[in-house]
Amino acid sequence: MSQVPDLRKWYFFAVLVEEMSFTRAARRLYISQPALSQHIRVLEREFGVGLLDRDGPRFRLTDAGRVAAEEARQVLELASRARLRVQAAGRGETGLLRLAYTRSAPGPRASGLVSAFRRRYPEVAIESETGFTSRNIEQLEAGEIDVAFVRPPIEGSGLLEVEIIDEEEVLIALPSNHPLAACEQLDRRQIAGEAVVFWSREHGSGWYDHIQQQVWPRHPPKVVWEEPDDEQLMHAVAAGSGIAAVPEHRARVLHVEGVTLRHLTDPVPRTGLALAYRRGERNPLVENFLVLARIEAPGGAPAGQ
Repeated sequence: MSQVPDLRKWYFFAVLVEEMSFTRAARRLYISQPALSQHIRVLEREFGVGLLDRDGPRFRLTDAGRVAAEEARQVLELASRARLRVQAAGRGETGLLRLAYTRSAPGPRASGLVSAFRRRYPEVAIESETGFTSRNIEQLEAGEIDVAFVRPPIEGSGLLEVEIIDEEEVLIALPSNHPLAACEQLDRRQIAGEAVVFWSREHGSGWYDHIQQQVWPRHPPKVVWEEPDDEQLMHAVAAGSGIAAVPEHRARVLHVEGVTLRHLTDPVPRTGLALAYRRGERNPLVENFLVLARIEAPGGAPAGQ
């Protein structure tokens, strides 16, 4: 395999072509004229052809030299672009961010954060999917995704860090013809014996228990039906299967006919939205996403300002 000239020789030759003078080129390169001449002769030996016609008082480019001059320009431009791309990747400005939403929180907080990230880092590709909190945690621990929206608290994962980025009230969804729908606000004693529609605890055990402890603190709810997500859960409520506890934004966005939403009395039940990522993560894409999430957090400065 023939030897490929290094970038330094390409650069020396390109400067010589621009100046068309060994004296001026050597001065610009901060080397001696004999040293520059030696570098060019080494370059010619590596190519196996002459690049300069040295007959006469001034040198001229040979046909091979003119081709080499154009190639040198392109090689140096490519090297410059490569350096910039590598540096941008190191700053988390390019690359692929693998992200997972949680099915219970596709609202403005999550989508707004991702949109802000896209605007700030347009060269970053985002590969997204939607899963339950428990599934997102499994994928993070396995290295299949880089960051995930989850519903805290997260139990039993020493491999992950979790940062809460938002919080919202939990409402009670009732069939519109339910007697309690006439109440402006509900007391926990009023719903204690009601049939309840819930999602499976396997989807997020910490969050499941957290909701139960806030809404039904004295006794576990009488769960009569399980649904995979909030949309099906709300439709089950509309059909009269039972009542349900639903995050406020999701409940209002779904706006299922036949469902009435009511607040609980103090203490108001609340649920968080969090970002989970691997402990000790050094991926600059993840770091940039987290920084933006902190800026975009309620009370923080809007992203882009």
